[in-house]
Amino acid sequence: MDDVSLALKEGEIFGLIGPNGSGKSTTVNLITGLYTPTSGTVSLNGRDLTAMPQHARTSQGVARTFQNIRLFGNLTVAQNLWVAQNGHEQRRQHFVSRWFRPGGEHSGDIEELLTFSRLASKRDVLASNLSFGEMRRLEMARALASNPRVLLLDEPAAGASLDDAELLAERIRAVRDRGVTVLLIEHMMELVMGITDRIAVLNFGRKIAEGTPAQVQDHPEVRAAYLGGGHDEKMEKASA
Repeated sequence: MDDVSLALKEGEIFGLIGPNGSGKSTTVNLITGLYTPTSGTVSLNGRDLTAMPQHARTSQGVARTFQNIRLFGNLTVAQNLWVAQNGHEQRRQHFVSRWFRPGGEHSGDIEELLTFSRLASKRDVLASNLSFGEMRRLEMARALASNPRVLLLDEPAAGASLDDAELLAERIRAVRDRGVTVLLIEHMMELVMGITDRIAVLNFGRKIAEGTPAQVQDHPEVRAAYLGGGHDEKMEKASA
């Protein structure tokens, strides 16, 4: 990444787009602590997170999903949420004893997340037995189980059907309505243009544009680097 600066506003859905290899996932990995930057800072509401490990950033309110689904396939849907809820720094003590104790003070939170994610009927199903769209929704719900202030979604619609993508868009808006700021990486332009408040565009590790969906769509560098050629028609359709 080369001199990339992003500032998310509380309560917005912020899109991050660009060609393959432009640095989108690298940016998320830097924000969440998977990678360590050689320069620059990562901060949340003025608090410097740059030197914090991944789990500490989660405790500060930063959560994410991955391009490749990373659920615990041998656990049920509800157990996946339980692990996420109890695994962060403030609740790690006595983790094992709580695992074997039914119910608990936060069980209602899990039930609410199951309902929110439209997975209540799947609560006792192994994650490995879910449909692809259900897995994606569970991964988002698992990220929400840590009660984040910022949620970073790395290509959540990858491989999704049109129906799954429409439901995903609805859930992302609902996440924002819960007071969570969202950073969305996505190649499905219809989804990005339809739900984001602002968009930044990366190319070869640099930010080449930032603005509203309409402003970004009409930016000449964006069209040349990312949306040129046969992609123009797709963008026009996405904004219609």
